[in-house]
Amino acid sequence: MNYRKKTVVASVAGLTLEGMDIMFISFAMSMIIANFNIDLATGGLISSITNIGMLVGGVIFGIMADKFGRVKVFTYTIILFAIGTALTGLAANIEQVYLFRFIAGLGAGGEYGIGMALVAEAWPKNKQGRASSYVSVGAQYGVILAALLSAIILPTLGWRALFFVGVLPVIFAFFVRRNLEESPEWLAAQKEKKNSKKKEQGKLAQLFKTPRTAFTTISLAIMATVQIAGYNGLMIWLPSMLQQSQGLSVSSSALWTISTAVGMIIGMLTFGQFMDRFGAKRSYGIFLLASSAAVFLYSNAEGSIGVLLGGAIVGFFSNGMFAGYGALISSYYPVSIRSTATNTIFNFGRAIGGLSPILVGYILQEYDVTAAMTYLAILYCLSFFAMLSLKKKQSSTAVVD
Repeated sequence: MNYRKKTVVASVAGLTLEGMDIMFISFAMSMIIANFNIDLATGGLISSITNIGMLVGGVIFGIMADKFGRVKVFTYTIILFAIGTALTGLAANIEQVYLFRFIAGLGAGGEYGIGMALVAEAWPKNKQGRASSYVSVGAQYGVILAALLSAIILPTLGWRALFFVGVLPVIFAFFVRRNLEESPEWLAAQKEKKNSKKKEQGKLAQLFKTPRTAFTTISLAIMATVQIAGYNGLMIWLPSMLQQSQGLSVSSSALWTISTAVGMIIGMLTFGQFMDRFGAKRSYGIFLLASSAAVFLYSNAEGSIGVLLGGAIVGFFSNGMFAGYGALISSYYPVSIRSTATNTIFNFGRAIGGLSPILVGYILQEYDVTAAMTYLAILYCLSFFAMLSLKKKQSSTAVVD
């Protein structure tokens, strides 16, 4: 297996395990709430704290990966979220659950950007979109894996046993460390840095080094936030929206979830091809405007066929774009700051965008489904304008040279 394929396999597996880890909480939430006798809001904090951990871990491990190497730090992040996940199964109270989920979040947040940087540095520019899409689909594999394990383990062994499975990624980390070489581009950059003896300023400061760089960072952060906000708003609330507006049963809404997930996977793989053939700005422009129109029109969907087909179309456009963020963010920053930029920007989006379900829930409570879908449509329009503000890259070394 050549180096390019190895980076994709390692990054896909890493994101699959991360996706599995995150979804464990969703499937086990009702049992955790009952076990510790807490209310829904207290239980909901578990996800929020995990997202905060991802943001902190993204910054810390992004900086470490840029300084000490992609592969070495990548394996540390996997081990950390494996430990955090396994410890969750030993939690004696909800405070310990918060602590262990924060630890798991630290590792998960660091893993994403490092894996994307590895892939970006291994693949040529005209194939980075599709390579990024292959990796991004890993999160959906993680959802499926979590669902299967939850169905087997939760009814018989309980929620604690489910989290003990989280120790398995340690084996994967050992495999990666033994079989994946360090990024040649990073090694070359380190050699050049050593020969030039330049002193770099703080890594995070480089994201705002010049007005143009700062504007690029802010625009990309807005796009990442909208991506996560749209996804969370749709996937957490749409099943219950449909049960309300269309009178769907729980089993029918589960079928909708599968239909939407299939649409998402096809959308991701398609977006990667679009990005390589038509460029990032044109591809994001098409998908963002289509997402805005799709979610708005979907509020008027009627009948089982309309709901299922509409869900797949919404998933295709709204989450298809997820596939491009690794390649998009990486392309705007040089190798010396790439992991830091990817991790910081995308995990900022996770932390802020992860709050979207709260607002969607409020809109549903005070208004109706159409108002909630209008809110999501406006979000995609906001991301479209942020995308338009991105300046064309002048060279392969990107905007922060």
